[in-house]
Amino acid sequence: MSFCTTAAPGGILTWPKRAETWLDARGRPAWIAAMVLGFIVFWPVGLGLLAYMIWRKRMFTRNSTCGRRAANIFNAAKSSGNAAFDAYKSDTLRRLEDEQLAFEGFLKRLREAKDKQEFDAFMEERARVRDVTPAETN
Repeated sequence: MSFCTTAAPGGILTWPKRAETWLDARGRPAWIAAMVLGFIVFWPVGLGLLAYMIWRKRMFTRNSTCGRRAANIFNAAKSSGNAAFDAYKSDTLRRLEDEQLAFEGFLKRLREAKDKQEFDAFMEERARVRDVTPAETN
């Protein structure tokens, strides 16, 4: 677990700064949970946290100030500097994309076959009910 290393001018993190750092390390859900708890405990605290989140633009941005993990691990546009590895990476990513498309096609065909089987069973049951119903009414 890592925390930001920003310190107050005196070199010591004050408790509000430590709380902000702790919430930043856990992301937006932690800020929202703190705000909700603030409203539950004492509504001006929740309102203050909401105003602070909007003022600091924590509510509407994806990244916090503490440099969080990259959202996309497989960043294909970024070059490693090694041409052989970049070629291998692009071939592997292309192969994986092809396999993903093939698998999605397989799943689609599987769903269609299952739907057709269920529809055929429904039509057979409906035909049996229709054949039995006229015989019972006479």
